[in-house]
Amino acid sequence: MSKLTTITDRALELASQAGSSIKHAVPSADKLLQTGAALGVAKTGGKLAVNFVRRNPAVAVATGIGVGLLALVAYRKRKRDAANGPIEGKSRRVEARKVNGKASTARKTGTPRKPRSTARSTES
Repeated sequence: MSKLTTITDRALELASQAGSSIKHAVPSADKLLQTGAALGVAKTGGKLAVNFVRRNPAVAVATGIGVGLLALVAYRKRKRDAANGPIEGKSRRVEARKVNGKASTARKTGTPRKPRSTARSTES
């Protein structure tokens, strides 16, 4: 074996040992790496978005209007569903009473009701 091969093997071995020791020493290093990658993606995406808007302002305006309309529709639907939804509160069950079969008296005043007329009026 040449000295170059021995040196590269030893360097790879040291790098793997250092990586494993860092991983055990700092368990949140993986999270930090993911956060850094996410920030890099966000930064690159932001640059691409700015360049696209500079080149195509009409498309950007149309997209903004479309997003605004979708947000308005979603807001109105949520508001309508909340108005038609169940009312929160306390309730209790009312049991039905047994009826003994006698006709009940609806009014206790001295004058009876006038019966309904079955004839239809012909006025227009």
